[in-house]
Amino acid sequence: MTKYRKKPVVIEAFQVGYERCLPDWLDEAITRNDVITHCSYETQPFDNVPKFDSADIKTLEGTMHAQKSDYIIKGVQGELYPCKPDIFEATYEVVE
Repeated sequence: MTKYRKKPVVIEAFQVGYERCLPDWLDEAITRNDVITHCSYETQPFDNVPKFDSADIKTLEGTMHAQKSDYIIKGVQGELYPCKPDIFEATYEVVE
């Protein structure tokens, strides 16, 4: 059986529930309704800065759900998709 290695590519990602400053690409996807965010009462900050704890993401394969601690990834062709934290940490590393 032939084996393959994933090519090294640089992606952008946002961790749901921990970051308040949205990257432009995610803010634009929310504006287009490609990403629908959900906030619980407990996660609403008092300073009116939005912070969400889950999201529904429209992908080519259908709508996928990202929950708190999952990553929303912007892929090499601009596509968005969720990724569980353990998979993300095993697959990606910070680029300086």
